[in-house]
Amino acid sequence: MPSTASESGRLIKPRIIVHGGAGNITRKNLPPESYRAYRSALLSVLHSASNLFSLPDCTALSVATHAVTLLEDNPLFNAGKGAVFTRDGANELESSIMVSNGYRKRGVGCMMLRHVRNPIKLAREMLTREEENGGGTQGHCQLSGEPLEHLAEAWGLELVSPDYFWTKKRWDEHMRGLAEEEQEQSSSKTPSIEEREYLPQGTVGCVVLDSSGMLCVATSTGGLTNKLSGRIGDTPTLGAGFWAEEWIEESRSTPQMLYQPPTAASQLESMSRGDLGGILAECLPALAPYVPTAGQPQMYTYDNHHTPTQGKQIRHAVAMSGTGNGDTFLRTNAVRTAAAISRFSPHASLASAVTQIAGPDGEMQRSASDRWGKTGEGEGGIIGIELVGQKAEVVWDFNCGGMFRAWVDDRGSEKFMVFKGEYTE
Repeated sequence: MPSTASESGRLIKPRIIVHGGAGNITRKNLPPESYRAYRSALLSVLHSASNLFSLPDCTALSVATHAVTLLEDNPLFNAGKGAVFTRDGANELESSIMVSNGYRKRGVGCMMLRHVRNPIKLAREMLTREEENGGGTQGHCQLSGEPLEHLAEAWGLELVSPDYFWTKKRWDEHMRGLAEEEQEQSSSKTPSIEEREYLPQGTVGCVVLDSSGMLCVATSTGGLTNKLSGRIGDTPTLGAGFWAEEWIEESRSTPQMLYQPPTAASQLESMSRGDLGGILAECLPALAPYVPTAGQPQMYTYDNHHTPTQGKQIRHAVAMSGTGNGDTFLRTNAVRTAAAISRFSPHASLASAVTQIAGPDGEMQRSASDRWGKTGEGEGGIIGIELVGQKAEVVWDFNCGGMFRAWVDDRGSEKFMVFKGEYTE
């Protein structure tokens, strides 16, 4: 089960960020009344979820699940009650949850759901039941369709008629989308992505850090408007649309790599190959403990007296949720790639890694090639939280018109934004 205290024994300040979709959102297709509706909804979810931090034994998993459940119940968002329709006029829902530690599976994805009222609750059950009651999922991290819905029923989750997910707004978008496709096929002019109506193509999601240092990401979606039935997107796919992990690394204030090539046959040859350390070790035995022999790379840090010291081990953790064109997230394995940049590139923060993937001219945009700006391909954004030791940072970036997002800043204030600049009515 998840730990209740950080490794150092000190509690970490909880953090939270939520998103409500991204894409070709512009000031032209987002009138003031729509802006106010999104702002009110996301800040309400943020406030409700943040209040859970004051409860005893609160975990990132419970907070993230709560936040996404509220988003699923709000028809404004493309998840749960507000899910978009497939080309065949059906709703096929997806969800996922992943934690940085505490559970054997770590991450799960649910897909092809048509009757589960809150898919995010099903994802949580998939993650936790294996630990608590022996499960029923045989350790699988991804399940879909009717077999998964049978498990949901057995676990006591609420199932609903497909009519529950129908909303006039989404149905009208579905019909207009089909009509626009027919019109474009018969017309020589194709409108740019900025000229199109904003049709939801992203997930809702939440990333949470709790006081123990656990990170959790939870996502839910109806997918792309007018997607083919049976299509599976990035939301339930580990590494594509969601990811969380942690690792231990050494903190070094002044790292220095001392490397020498393999031992040479003679001292002269050793010098020609740079094996000065080996020669010094032979000539000055007292220095041997401090000089690496050939073929043995070592890294030291130095204190104020220039004495070699061992680096301090610290915990480093990241979690992210993506929103936008899911096929792009799949092709680029977007969020896991960002995590890998943060983990394996020297001195790369998660913020810079997210920008490399989802920012302007980043990997996602480049993956669209000459289709960029025409079809919605390549568009999207990523939110996340990075924890290094006891310090946490909320991050995000996006390459498209806008991304609905709300978070609690370093001072504890609740913030909301759509664009990179402030919205002016």
